[in-house]
Amino acid sequence: MEKKLSELLGEQAWRESGLGAPADIEQLQRRIADLEQQVVDLRGQLAERDEELDAARTANRELIANLNKRN
Repeated sequence: MEKKLSELLGEQAWRESGLGAPADIEQLQRRIADLEQQVVDLRGQLAERDEELDAARTANRELIANLNKRN
């Protein structure tokens, strides 16, 4: 009984010291994978919006150039 208590107290001290790996490491790894996927998705959306913005800017420049030619 003394040995078991000693082991339990040792494990508790190890966890509380922050030296041991978190008990929920698998959950944290899944969260990291989810966040990495979210970053990939958001970068894709940003790239699409950049392309749309570039196209809109090009169209605006052409429209302004055509208007300036008429005047």
